[in-house]
Amino acid sequence: MARVFSVEEGNPQSSTISSSRAVLYKDIDLTFTIKPSGEIYKKLGSAAVKQAVKNLLLTNFAEKPFNPQFGADLRALLFELADDDTADDIETNIRSAIETYEPRAQVLNIKADVAADANSVNVSVTFLVLSTSEEVTFTSTLARLR
Repeated sequence: MARVFSVEEGNPQSSTISSSRAVLYKDIDLTFTIKPSGEIYKKLGSAAVKQAVKNLLLTNFAEKPFNPQFGADLRALLFELADDDTADDIETNIRSAIETYEPRAQVLNIKADVAADANSVNVSVTFLVLSTSEEVTFTSTLARLR
């Protein structure tokens, strides 16, 4: 887990007192499955961040009230002509959305494969969860409905 260090006021070279705090990411499970106790399951650590990234990427602009720029707006790019620029635009939108709205993740790699004949895009995003330094890959296929 990532540690946040703080040093007492004064000269940091002469101070030996330090403390650390582990950061644990939590979120509710959006399947809303209920435990036998009646509570809703939670997502912890990298699972919570992966769920947040998935929701971010599958959200179109103007879908979130009072925040019209939230999301990656990937579905809008599915109706563009499929070429190399489309894949670059998808990768740019994904990187911009994660860097802007998900501070718990650091993007390592983005790969978008446009399948023009199938009217779909295969997206693979590899990111680092900052608290655990765990590498997570999110893969999804985006397709137009006919």
